[in-house]
Amino acid sequence: MAFVRVANVADVAPGNIQEVQVDGKTVAVANVEGKFFAIDNTCLHRGGPLGQGQLEGRIVSCPWHGWGFNVTTGKSSLSQSVGVACYAVEVRDDEVFVDMDVRP
Repeated sequence: MAFVRVANVADVAPGNIQEVQVDGKTVAVANVEGKFFAIDNTCLHRGGPLGQGQLEGRIVSCPWHGWGFNVTTGKSSLSQSVGVACYAVEVRDDEVFVDMDVRP
């Protein structure tokens, strides 16, 4: 799969995270100080939507039970041995692209 356009840069303000669709899969796209990251949207605990969580720095908290994940690595805040998938992100001409096959 190639990079797919998911949002305009202005759609995801710094310090925010949101859900986007990439080929039928929901992904969470975060803007950390102007740099974009994409992770799987599904929390490992009970399947909560990470893209609806609170982003504090690099950590998104699941809105259902508060599990935290680093959006730059996908790793859990509780244990570095587990985490959600991360996907490659590119910004071109004020548009955000995600490639589901490429992991940073």
